[in-house]
Amino acid sequence: MRFGYWIGSGHDWGEIRRSGVRAEETGWNGVWFADHLLPADGGSLDRPCHEVWSVLAGLADATENVRLGPLVCGNTYRNPGLLMKQAVTTDHISGGRIVLGLGAGWMEEEHTAYGFEFGTFSDRFDRLEEALQIIRSMRSEATTTLDGARYRVLEAPLEPKPVGPLPILIGGGGERKTLRMVAQYADEWNVWAEPELMRAKIEVLDRQCETVGRDPADIERSAVALLFLCEDEAEVDAHRAAGAGRQSLIGTPAQLVEQVGAYAEMGVDELIVPDWTLGDPVAKDDLADRFLAEVAAEFR
Repeated sequence: MRFGYWIGSGHDWGEIRRSGVRAEETGWNGVWFADHLLPADGGSLDRPCHEVWSVLAGLADATENVRLGPLVCGNTYRNPGLLMKQAVTTDHISGGRIVLGLGAGWMEEEHTAYGFEFGTFSDRFDRLEEALQIIRSMRSEATTTLDGARYRVLEAPLEPKPVGPLPILIGGGGERKTLRMVAQYADEWNVWAEPELMRAKIEVLDRQCETVGRDPADIERSAVALLFLCEDEAEVDAHRAAGAGRQSLIGTPAQLVEQVGAYAEMGVDELIVPDWTLGDPVAKDDLADRFLAEVAAEFR
């Protein structure tokens, strides 16, 4: 199993770069970053929030081995042709390590603030599907033409082509629309889920793959969960009492081994841990190192 480290977008650039380089040096397999124009955690909107492709280009130059990608690009403010140029340029800077994460977009406040059309739920998924058609074609074909309801491209080239495979990752767990598009278009899929929910979503994805005639094994699966590495049962109980339950890994190292083992048993390829619950830089580094040494090492 791979383990990915998700750097929060509210850090200053020096801390983002330091965290990305350190994640590679200490053994994380991937470094991930959100694509938002405003902070997306429900707090004040006047805090820093860095732009994802600028950050990924900087990290691509600062690192050598880790996979890098957005979790995930908001399609509603990312024209697919321009997005492919950004992704491929960053892929060249990285030497072929970029994963292109894409989602339908969900945060209405950033659309309102910056003047992007938000549209209805159906509108956003219709746009995402056309964007995926364009992106897949541009990745492999000499030129791409699509005269769609949402996008129009005419004999659009993509040169240079990616250095690496530039896998397309779709983020989300919607069972009717998102997982159907994962089955049809994605190389990788990511969802926020603890093991029990992950198992249920995998069952739905497998059925969607059967419907479109795709081998489910062709799609890599990754999960995101907040990490609370605890010293004892009292600390575990305190976190649960505070509401840190769903979409979280909470436990002592031995308990976390059991929880991560549940992901491994169902064939999850990568577990991604955000840094948001790990504390200040010193505490964050210590907890990340302990997780790798006392938990992740059991699955490598």
